[in-house]
Formats: sequence, C-alpha cells, structure tokens
Amino acid sequence: MIVIGIHRFFTSLNDLERIIRCPGRFKFEEHNVAAHSWKVSQYAMFFATLEERAGNTINWKALYEKTINHDFAEVFIGDIKTPVKHASPELKEMLAHVEEKMMEKFIREEIPPDFQEVFFERMKEGKDATIEGRLLEFADKLDQFYEAFAELKRGNTDIEFVYMYQNALAKLLLIPLDATVQYFRTEILKDAMQEDTHIDVATLTNEILNKV
Repeated sequence: MIVIGIHRFFTSLNDLERIIRCPGRFKFEEHNVAAHSWKVSQYAMFFATLEERAGNTINWKALYEKTINHDFAEVFIGDIKTPVKHASPELKEMLAHVEEKMMEKFIREEIPPDFQEVFFERMKEGKDATIEGRLLEFADKLDQFYEAFAELKRGNTDIEFVYMYQNALAKLLLIPLDATVQYFRTEILKDAMQEDTHIDVATLTNEILNKV
C-alpha cells in the first residue's frame, strides 16, 4: 500500500541542505539552497518594510510563501550555474519547464490530496509583476551579490565571482522597486565599497554604476 503523507515533503527538505550553490568552483564559503532560501526571506522582509513605508501595500503572506519556497524545485535538478542557466532564453525556458513538471509530479505523488491545491499555489513560480514577485527577484539576486562579494573580499581570484558580482549588481539596479533600489544604491553599496577587500570591489562596483 502506498501512503501519501506530509512526512515525505518534510524529509525532502533535508535534501536542500545538501545542494551546494555555484557547484564546481573553489569557494572560501560554501552555501546551500536551504540557507539561501532563508536569507532571501530575510532580505525580502527588510525591503518590503521599506516599500511599505514608501506607501506601497504588501501582501505579507504572499511574500513569505514566495520567498521561502522559491527554490524548492532545486531538490530535483540541483543548482545550475547562472551562466549556464542564462546562456539562452530557450535554455532558461526549458529548465523552468522541467522544474515546473517535476514539481507538479511531486505534489501529485507526495502531498496529501487535501493539501495539493494549496501546494500548487505556493510552489508556482513566484517572480512576477506583483510587488511581492519583484521583492523576491531582488532578494534572490541580492544573495548572489553577497555570495560573490564574500569570495572577492577574501581574495578568490576565480573570474566567475567577478562575473557573478557585476551581473547581480547590474540586475539589482534595474528592478522596478524605487525605495528598495534607492536604499541599496545609497546605503548598502556605500558600505560595501568601504570594506577592506583583497580584490578591488569598489572599482568593480563603479564600473557597473557608471553604466546603469
């Protein structure tokens, strides 16, 4: 007899702790997908507070559901390097389709029927045109920014982290969240450029600021 219970979902969460981000590269600090999801929710909570103070309405329930669940599908396919994932729009679309279908199969086979509708809603792609979707996009990219920053700060000379840092920075500055981007630009980047780093982060940052 096959029993479908929430126990299966809970045990699968352990797998996210074993999926390492940016695989195949030397890193001073390893980061896993479970920790990434928690950090993304923290970033989003802070910047949602800024947006709310600026007069925007935040659906906090939707925000937390989007952020904490946004990378669960990586339990099926792992973390794919950003340059590979974004090598072409077609590849990115294909990977998204694979994740969606595997997530759908998982819910139908592993989640109790009474909860499947809820899970389909919570596990769908969260990056959309809503303010919560944009906050997820910003927070997700911010964690990439900080992971790359940590490597550059400690002197990791792998050019991949220069690319990650500048790519994340350029995208962060263009996300349509006025209060969030303004604070990031005037406060966070200022502090980042004042830190002592083995690799010249200030120059790398200014190269992007002068273009955007």
